[in-house]
Amino acid sequence: MMFPEEFPRVSKDLLANEAEGRGFVVEPLEKGGSGRLFYRLRFGELSVVFVKYNDHREENRHYVEIARFLAHCGVSVPKIYFHDEAEGMIWMQDLGDADLWSFRRDDWEVRSELYGSALRQVARLHGRGVRELSRFSVTLQRQFDETLYLWEQDYFFEHGARGVLGLGEEEIRALSALPALRRLAERLAELPRCLIHRDFQSQNVLIYEGTAWLIDFQGMRFGLPQYDVASLIYDPYVELTERERAELVRVYLSAAEEEGYEPPGDFGEVLLGCAAQRLMQALGAYGFLGLRCGYTRFLRYVPAARRSLCEVLSRIEGLEPAISILENACEPTH
Repeated sequence: MMFPEEFPRVSKDLLANEAEGRGFVVEPLEKGGSGRLFYRLRFGELSVVFVKYNDHREENRHYVEIARFLAHCGVSVPKIYFHDEAEGMIWMQDLGDADLWSFRRDDWEVRSELYGSALRQVARLHGRGVRELSRFSVTLQRQFDETLYLWEQDYFFEHGARGVLGLGEEEIRALSALPALRRLAERLAELPRCLIHRDFQSQNVLIYEGTAWLIDFQGMRFGLPQYDVASLIYDPYVELTERERAELVRVYLSAAEEEGYEPPGDFGEVLLGCAAQRLMQALGAYGFLGLRCGYTRFLRYVPAARRSLCEVLSRIEGLEPAISILENACEPTH
């Protein structure tokens, strides 16, 4: 099958017309803000997912090598059928459209099982990743150190606080001058790291045949396991209660123990710090993608992210002054 240069830019209707009568159907899929283009190719009862990527985001080139590494570690990820690195094209297993997010309105009895499955998968990465890394040639993204944590904070000030929250320069200076923010980055950077997913949230977990499969792991790097756990349980896309979060923390700790892995530091304290970092990064990303790149759908999650960030900051010593500033910020109007 030929995929000419213009293929990713043709319309859905044209694709349907071209496919009619030829025994296959092409269905464009909408996926996040990664700069990749996704299509489902159906051949009768068989289907594959075709991905077209470019070099604008360097991490996308490493998706396949990371997928194969994760599969070796026993983590459930889509199978890679073929990779044309020169043309930036991937053919991989079709796991369907049901992600963890799509179960957000189901009863907790159902959701807790699915969340538990996801946490067991990421605990496997945390426990086995470093042990198996020496056997593979895997390109990792920049590790979490103090500089990267501070970059996340600056990203939040620029695109989150100034962008979607509409804070003024005086308020942003007051936020950025809080000594506790620098101390937070320093404390997190001092802890030993493992391999983490980096974007472990409900839309990056597919549910296939009743269990969780991880996707969008191209940003894998060394970091704290609590960053992944915080990304899932403080996910702005899904509302969880404190009781539900506490239950999921217990599930993760049990899974990590089964993998023979002990997360560093006081788990709860580090989790809150990672949650603050992750939510700042998320607000920055929503501002950048929603206002700069035109993906306005991300703006609808700004209020939830801001509420969760205020909740987390209220439990971290020295960051209480940030709450009144953030609570008085403007809501996005897009």
